Amino acid sequence: MRKIEHLGIAVKDLKASNQLFKKLLGKEHYKEEEVGGEGVMTSFFQVGETKIELLEATRPDSPIAKYLEKKSEGIHHIAFDVEDIHAEVERLKAEGFEILNETPKSGADNKLVVFLHPKSTNGVLVELCQERK
Repeated sequence: MRKIEHLGIAVKDLKASNQLFKKLLGKEHYKEEEVGGEGVMTSFFQVGETKIELLEATRPDSPIAKYLEKKSEGIHHIAFDVEDIHAEVERLKAEGFEILNETPKSGADNKLVVFLHPKSTNGVLVELCQERK
């Protein structure tokens, strides 16, 4: 793992949250993107080398809608940038981590993503991200 790629924050209202984070960070978000397969609309802010990803559910059965219903707004996941997502999945499996999706799927911001189950990472949902070539 090379760096923290982004922190994912689940929000109920993306428009209001964009305004809040604009005030907090002193800059506009640089991108909004829908990830239809996950039922989520995302918004990204750049903070140094790290990003903040705001996530709003676009349908009631999405993972973000379920998260908001269970836990309310807040930090949803931490994402790490990896060079070779397939090799990293194999390494982490060998170390005993539970992988939620062993086959990388399309994520926001031109990334391939894999998630680790929070029960194997001290309650933190971990996302691995690799830039699509």
